[in-house]
Amino acid sequence: MAMDARKQRILEAIVALYANDGEPVGSGLLANYFDMALSSATLRNEMAALTKLGLLEQPHTSAGRVPSPKGYRYYLDHLLEAPAAIALSAADRENIDRLFADMDVEPEKLAQSAARALADYTGCAAVATTPQAEDLCIAHFEVVQVGRYSAAVLAVTSAGGVRTRVARVDTGLTRDDAANLAQLLNRGLTFVAPQDLSPMLMASMVLAAGQRLAPVVMAAQALVTTGPQACLEGAQYLAKMADVRQNLGTLLEIFSDNEAATELIRPEGNKITATLGCDLDPAMPGACIVSKRYLAGGGLTGSVALIGSTRMEYERLLPILDYFAARMGQSMAGQGQ
Repeated sequence: MAMDARKQRILEAIVALYANDGEPVGSGLLANYFDMALSSATLRNEMAALTKLGLLEQPHTSAGRVPSPKGYRYYLDHLLEAPAAIALSAADRENIDRLFADMDVEPEKLAQSAARALADYTGCAAVATTPQAEDLCIAHFEVVQVGRYSAAVLAVTSAGGVRTRVARVDTGLTRDDAANLAQLLNRGLTFVAPQDLSPMLMASMVLAAGQRLAPVVMAAQALVTTGPQACLEGAQYLAKMADVRQNLGTLLEIFSDNEAATELIRPEGNKITATLGCDLDPAMPGACIVSKRYLAGGGLTGSVALIGSTRMEYERLLPILDYFAARMGQSMAGQGQ
């Protein structure tokens, strides 16, 4: 059975109507949507055909229809216009520009602020990652004495970002210790790729620093091997979505792991990627993740994503996500503030 233009219009309408109130869509409501251009009998026949194709589901015998996961997949892949083709309102554009104007440009703070702003603006959960590149490494270290027993290790990446980690030295730390450690780290660990951080290299660094200062060397090692950070904001919005709430614990567990979170929202190419919860492992029926890559210049890229119900308002939200990603890239590159 082929998907002709009429079936496509009906599927689009059911996706839109179901997004409005979460109630199964009947033929009468659908007839009103089409301003009575199609009869209820014709619509019932077409809905039955779409159900047979697996694109619609009927929750109860006497109820209307709802989109199935297969129906959402077809809608997202074939019927939804590219975000660039859907005009973002001038008000949305101005509001988003205003949000970014007030954000700190330090990568981790910017990712967290952008995720929080996107979540509050859309009513979905949002995730943003810090920018990363295959050849990103540490270009410079500083070691700062913090009290008598602690040292803050600051690392400046080759892209200009700053990473920090605090190490405790039980035997105490002097300013001379901090200065000598900074020299050691800059000699041995700058411009070293994470995969080249061998046990032999680290053993030689600890030997040179002395065992009592080994915690500072280990902190520096952690900064070299740190991958992109994923910032999740707006989990409270998921708690209000009946079809997502049951999977909230699983989602929070995944996003507590930077590597798993970054992989989950990694888009395919430069287009917005929509991942349905039923396609995840573990499966999370009712949830949907839409993600977009941003370009921060110098080969650096990151991701920004929305997490919500499969019945989210895609036509409204995807252009917002697309523009957020563009502004995110500009801000990460130090432009357009």
